[in-house]
Amino acid sequence: MSAPAPEARLGAGRYIESAEIPSATVTSAHELNTADGAKVTGVLRTVPGARTVVSLMHPRQDLTHHVLVPELLARGFAVWTQGTRSTNNDLSLIHEQALLDAAAGQVFLRDNDFDNQVTLGHSGGGTLLAFYHQQAGRPAAERLSATPSGRPIDLAGAEMPVPDAAVFMAPHPGQGALLQRLIDPSVADESDPLSIDPDLDPYSAANGFAPAPEPASYSAEFIERYRAAQAERIRRLDAEALARVRLADEARKRFKAGQDPADRRASLAPRVLTVYRTDADLRFTDLSIDPNDRPYGSLFGRRPDLTNYGLVGFGRLVMPEAWMSTWSANTTNADFLKCAPGVTAPTLFVELTGDAACFPNDAKAMVAAFGAADVDHRRVAGTHFGGPISPDAPSGASLAAAEIGGWLEERFG
Repeated sequence: MSAPAPEARLGAGRYIESAEIPSATVTSAHELNTADGAKVTGVLRTVPGARTVVSLMHPRQDLTHHVLVPELLARGFAVWTQGTRSTNNDLSLIHEQALLDAAAGQVFLRDNDFDNQVTLGHSGGGTLLAFYHQQAGRPAAERLSATPSGRPIDLAGAEMPVPDAAVFMAPHPGQGALLQRLIDPSVADESDPLSIDPDLDPYSAANGFAPAPEPASYSAEFIERYRAAQAERIRRLDAEALARVRLADEARKRFKAGQDPADRRASLAPRVLTVYRTDADLRFTDLSIDPNDRPYGSLFGRRPDLTNYGLVGFGRLVMPEAWMSTWSANTTNADFLKCAPGVTAPTLFVELTGDAACFPNDAKAMVAAFGAADVDHRRVAGTHFGGPISPDAPSGASLAAAEIGGWLEERFG
């Protein structure tokens, strides 16, 4: 049996072929110690004469082979790709800890004597690095001292060099804000992945859905009701996460007072949240909502009516502390619009016109929120991960890299 055509695969459009790494590239791998004693790793690639280094980082993805790496090297820039302590792991991702990871990388680059350090945040990396700029730009005593669940975090005690410039490519509004758009509010029972409230089912013809690849057409009334129900489901999950955090905290206090091993076990027992069906933004199938050049489908493929029910997705398995820090729109500190005023270095924002995570109204609001006096907003044709807008078009990554390279040359030569 022959393999299915690329567009027939559920994950079609997610993985983008990249250019070749220039032959003169020198690559080195590094293990770094964070201010709180964790270890993180990164890869530094440089080319002869490179005096500006561009850092790519994402809170939970390995960007070692990011599509922009060869493009930036070919334009004469060094590239640093770094992971967090939670790479490929939603389960325990605490954004405040990820800032300490980012800080370790920025200290390492500063100590390597580059003339200019530039952060580049793509997708979820955009909010992480906006959050980093916000906290690094504050006096140490004014930085966050606790995570949303109440656990202490010592950002004040960490060296947090402020980068010389910030670049954002297709940043989404933050993991929490994104999930509130994506979560399926028709889940009637959080313990049953197939439970459904038919009045809120985004993939029901009765509510405006049409079989793929025909576009859906949802009424204004349904959209309003659906989004209100999405916000309500997030609030219910918030309440559950908080209740589980309190159970662990109470057990920890009892153990501290009485040293009963049973209390110690209760404080350590994982109370993992399982969050079903998180691939259900109405804009994935109704292209008339917040219109741009995006193709039909979600970030995970061309059939969100199927991927919504699968294992792959945002925030699917998560500890309650990580839910509060990362995935709740109501409690996370890592929200792009909240963090952007703290980005005061020269800033480039590259919008991809076929994006299904950062829509035109998002881009406009994000650009307006930056605290920098020097902000440049450019648009290129491409999809969220840097793919081409059509089969015979250049990749969005190559078009974005040309804009980024030109902008960096203008400022740093």
